Amino acid sequence: MLLEDLAVVGNCQYAALNASDGSIVWCCLPRFDSAPIFSSLLDESAGGRFAIAPATGGRGVLQYIVNTNVTETVFDTSDGAFRVIDIAPRFFQYDRSFRPTQLVRIVEPLRGAPRVRVICAPTLGWTKEPARRSVGSNHVSFEGFDSELRLTTDMPLAFLNGEPMTLTEKKHFVLSWGRPVEEPLIPLCERYLGETVRYWQRWVKHCNIPPLFQEQVIRSALALKLHCFEDTGAIVAAMTTSIPEAPQSGRTWDYRYCWLRDAYYTLSALRLLGHFEEREKFLGFLLNIAGSTDELTLGPLYRIDGARELEEAILPNWPGFEGHGPVRTGNAAAFQTQNDIFGEMVLALSRIFLDERFRHEQTPQTFELLERLTRKAIGLAGVPDAGIWEYRKDLTPQTFSSVMCWAAADRMALVASRRTPKHATEFRDAANRIREQILTSAWSESLGSFVGSYEGKDLDASLMQLPVLRFLPPTDQRLHRSLDAMHKDLGVSGWLMRYRADDGLGDTTVAFRICTFWMIEALAILGRSAEAIAAMEQALSSLSPLGLMAEDYDVKTKRMWGNFPQAYSHVGLIHAAFAASPDWSEIL
Repeated sequence: MLLEDLAVVGNCQYAALNASDGSIVWCCLPRFDSAPIFSSLLDESAGGRFAIAPATGGRGVLQYIVNTNVTETVFDTSDGAFRVIDIAPRFFQYDRSFRPTQLVRIVEPLRGAPRVRVICAPTLGWTKEPARRSVGSNHVSFEGFDSELRLTTDMPLAFLNGEPMTLTEKKHFVLSWGRPVEEPLIPLCERYLGETVRYWQRWVKHCNIPPLFQEQVIRSALALKLHCFEDTGAIVAAMTTSIPEAPQSGRTWDYRYCWLRDAYYTLSALRLLGHFEEREKFLGFLLNIAGSTDELTLGPLYRIDGARELEEAILPNWPGFEGHGPVRTGNAAAFQTQNDIFGEMVLALSRIFLDERFRHEQTPQTFELLERLTRKAIGLAGVPDAGIWEYRKDLTPQTFSSVMCWAAADRMALVASRRTPKHATEFRDAANRIREQILTSAWSESLGSFVGSYEGKDLDASLMQLPVLRFLPPTDQRLHRSLDAMHKDLGVSGWLMRYRADDGLGDTTVAFRICTFWMIEALAILGRSAEAIAAMEQALSSLSPLGLMAEDYDVKTKRMWGNFPQAYSHVGLIHAAFAASPDWSEIL
């Protein structure tokens, strides 16, 4: 199974991965961080799946209906042709967002008399036990879950175990968690299809996009939106767990949670796209978390309901993606010290007080939180931590973390100058002090670059963010020298590694996608536009046929690795595309 062969459908409540063989290979219900009901992604022989495929097997052509998160897979066989449409319903109903925990599949003959097989075989989460079946007149209930799971269909139930059937007309399937389908099936499915397609195409029309790289930005925007858990405002890092960073690396992590850092970058990308409602939701999520601690001891990540029960565990008897285990749930990074997150939260919230479109959000509660986060960040500059890359080794003062602490003070000084001028000097002085600390402790003249940790000798691709954060003016040669040094030391055939330092887990062997996009963005900001566009074109050549990306890229084998799809990767593409592309005023 290749990640390049997969698509994602979702509705901001749950998501499912489908493959070009007609199978749903991954789906957690009722939400992203629930146990899976379909899990052949991590165990091809014993994980559950929901397949609608040719009776003779084989793969079809999987694609998205243009500018939507609805997929269609077209199969062309010797008996005839047919297509399978997969929908996670999402649209507005009664002036509210309608996102039922339902997966809709429509199979339609296109030519001849194609023979198909249908298998719906969910398993009981991490136990891999097959769900018990209870057959009704036009549905099958799957028992053993916390809520009712029911498949309602107009296909004869006798053919739901994989027996071949000649397809002569459309057939409809609705897999529902909780409340079952209680209205006529065919008009329901057709309404869900039409309304969902219209919703996504309308959403895309409201996106800002750059003149260049439009198709890739639109697909990244659509993928990114699916990472938003609308109920609480949390934004997950990825839909999956345990897809390894590289074969046999043991680096298999559970990413189905909300990293505060990732959420900031996602919100920043959505801002470029012109979508702001996700930030309003995330503000509520953050206020809920901050309200749970007097000391503002924020963790790096949370469950999507704000809980911190994220103890990391290895699941025995799971082979993992392509056999590259272990399979894990939870994530020990939740209990690490990562000081940069306070800076990213200040960057996420400060715009509220700098943009009059959001005046209704400029509440005393939010401003108090912004001040508390900033003072927390100032106090953590230069303090040892695990950093952005979540090193599992002895803590050292990480340069990127201190840069984010500086960014918090710098942006808060601007906010305070407009709202509480008596505090502006406090924050400006703190920003200047932290910047001098970084320039003294993190610049290596011998390497010609800023380094990853204070007094260190290793380079770190996260410092490609220095031009983006306006840490120094674009004319400062230290930025140019750093970029060139990192490209030389961390580059592999034009792609960037995160670092080459020992992270406590062994050597890293693959490129980390967002680092290359950070490099592109930095090149553009530093005025090196031709280099930025050339690097962007190379990066886009590695997208999956559907325009999706995982976390990592093996330059030698040209394969994707890491959890999929990865919010960070798509965030990076969007930022890089806007930075590298000319403005519309230069085109029209």
